Amino acid sequence: MSQTAASSKDFPSRTLSGFLASLRYEDIPATVIARAEDLYLDWFASALAGKGARQIGIIERYAERMGPAEGKSTILTSRKSSSPYFAALVNGASSHLVEQDDVHNGSVFHPAAVVFPAALAAAQDLGKSGADFLVAAIAGYEAGIRIGEFLGRSHYRVFHTTGTVGTVAAAVAVGKLMDFNTEQFLNALGSAGTQAAGLWEFLRDAADSKQLHTGKAAADGLLAAYLTRDGFTGAQRILEGAQGMAAGMSSDADPSRLTDGLGSRWATAETSFKFHASCRHTHPAADALQLLMQREGLSHEQIASVNTRVHQGAIDVLGPVVDPQTVHQAKFSMGTVLGLIAVHQQAGLTEFEQQALQDKRVSDFRGKVKMTFDNEVDAAYPARWLGRVDVETTDGRRLSAAVDVPKGDPDNTLTRPELELKAHKLIRFSQAASDKEIRKIIAHAWHLHEEKSLSELF
Repeated sequence: MSQTAASSKDFPSRTLSGFLASLRYEDIPATVIARAEDLYLDWFASALAGKGARQIGIIERYAERMGPAEGKSTILTSRKSSSPYFAALVNGASSHLVEQDDVHNGSVFHPAAVVFPAALAAAQDLGKSGADFLVAAIAGYEAGIRIGEFLGRSHYRVFHTTGTVGTVAAAVAVGKLMDFNTEQFLNALGSAGTQAAGLWEFLRDAADSKQLHTGKAAADGLLAAYLTRDGFTGAQRILEGAQGMAAGMSSDADPSRLTDGLGSRWATAETSFKFHASCRHTHPAADALQLLMQREGLSHEQIASVNTRVHQGAIDVLGPVVDPQTVHQAKFSMGTVLGLIAVHQQAGLTEFEQQALQDKRVSDFRGKVKMTFDNEVDAAYPARWLGRVDVETTDGRRLSAAVDVPKGDPDNTLTRPELELKAHKLIRFSQAASDKEIRKIIAHAWHLHEEKSLSELF
């Protein structure tokens, strides 16, 4: 039997592609459409927060040298226009800079940073509506999250899932804007998957690779879709094939996750918003320490030591960051994040920029913090990210606190007023837009499903 004739049961990528091809706006619950608008605003503000950063400036200059002088797609940070590819590249990079973009727990994947840059660039190029754009983004989320879950925990130990899976999710979103059929989606998956890359080693050196991961994932996913539209073919089983992504990047892949609940389980609605401006692995412990200090009326001076009981994924990602040298690296330091919480009561953009490396009280507190593996926390991960902290005070007391649902998770989500406040903070941080423009951006997001065109964003 040929691959194209294989049954859906034997060929989960085909089942997934068939779902994507048939997905229509009217199939999607109104609550999921609304959540996609929430996620869009959160992404848009995160992307603008990258304006002026050294890393983003370098990528902007590359786009100016290599890309066209102008085009139909908007580079958000500079407000210049370019081709879809270079707009997706810059916007994808800026989306992930301040560590405030969304995350899906079960897949350990940041969908917004790769799906929205590719989808927006293509939607502007193709003249698509807000409703078309939302369907495309949801398709990217639904596929990307399932592919991340399929690749499993072993993948994340070495590979940055948002870079690898993100390439495929971006291709899906753009392919949906192009109204791909099942065969075209299979080809797009193949061309995207063979480009998928992103390694965690950069954390040890405080390197800039994380922005390259999301920028390239968005742009290369878009590339895969545009090539597919013109007849370019890709591997039909790039996900589960004998020499595909799972074979080379995972030891615990589960093909059943590729088709889990298609059309009934809306993974888009499971996505979490980030409350603290740091790696998501630090958030449960940060919430738990904050809870404990408020409950006990403790100051940072009264704390002698903190033990955070964590899952193995947190140790794998955060463990290499012992002495952070940059603001971005500090966002992957459990001790620094908890130091900001203890000393300044929050770990937001301003605290990281002004206090993470400069405040001796924060660095001193960092030395009091350790991470230890916890079976209960690890067994719950990645479906649930539990926060557990044990504190010893200077007067000898031993105190503990637990958080089962971190702030921003679907069961403890950010409301629209909270998302609006977050958007204001993000955009004001980089001074990427005036207050009047921010209000327009928010109104645009809340009515995205009614927009006839996405050509004018500001």
